[in-house]
Amino acid sequence: MTKTVFLDKPADFSFRHTIYSHGWCDLPPFVIDEENWKLDYVFTCKQTGISATARLSDSDGKIRIDLDGAKIDKAGLLRDVRHILRIDDDLGAFYDLVKKDENLAWVSGINAGRLLRSPTVFEDLVKTICTTNCSWALTKKMVTNLVEKLGEPSKQGTRAFPTPEAMASVDADFYRDEIRAGYRSPYFFELAEKVASGSLDLENWLTTDRPTSELKKEMKKVKGVGDYAAETMLKLLGRYDGLALDSWLRAQFYKKHRRGKKCKDKTIERHYKKYGEWKGLAMWCDMTERWFA
Repeated sequence: MTKTVFLDKPADFSFRHTIYSHGWCDLPPFVIDEENWKLDYVFTCKQTGISATARLSDSDGKIRIDLDGAKIDKAGLLRDVRHILRIDDDLGAFYDLVKKDENLAWVSGINAGRLLRSPTVFEDLVKTICTTNCSWALTKKMVTNLVEKLGEPSKQGTRAFPTPEAMASVDADFYRDEIRAGYRSPYFFELAEKVASGSLDLENWLTTDRPTSELKKEMKKVKGVGDYAAETMLKLLGRYDGLALDSWLRAQFYKKHRRGKKCKDKTIERHYKKYGEWKGLAMWCDMTERWFA
């Protein structure tokens, strides 16, 4: 039996533009329905360890959550949904800033800017490492393998993202041979082992009041995390100081603002400097404008 609950959303929230804000919607255990604008995710109850698929949709000004009937903690489910959809993020200052910019005024007009994320920092970090130095197709393959081979199954056969304990239960050879993670293989094992043992508290990154520069240094101590990965993670934590430049973003910038001509990263940084602490989000919205046409 399907259980349905509803969640209030703020006035400046767009469900569609949040679930389609970046590539996470295309990585399991997310499944996006672009025709009906619904998003599935396999949540895991922290109290029982039970996994269940929930379907999220926009319904009469609220977020509708249809759960597949499994016994899962309602309060925990609502907390996770609020988290992944960034419902409590305050983008007021960002909207006030872009309203004055003819190139980005559209962002506030459609309430874009919230970047979909996973329920845990651990999942976001593993996925981010999967995006480094490879094609999007390979990223999808690695994440799909992780979920299918190590994720907890639900009664319906869908699988959750693997826990740190599950990822620590296999060795680097498994990541190399089964996940096809390449050079990331020992990194995944070491990361999972540290998180599972409690020697590395990734979830603390969400609430720490340390300056962004210090937090970025800590992130880069994790093997496989460089400037791009750290700045991508910072965006998912609500800190937009960095641009998280990669080959795709650079190419989009060259195409939109340089008529295809390449330039130094410093030139790109100067272009977005006026957005201050919001420059990373400003660039992302600028480079993905055509997604929302």
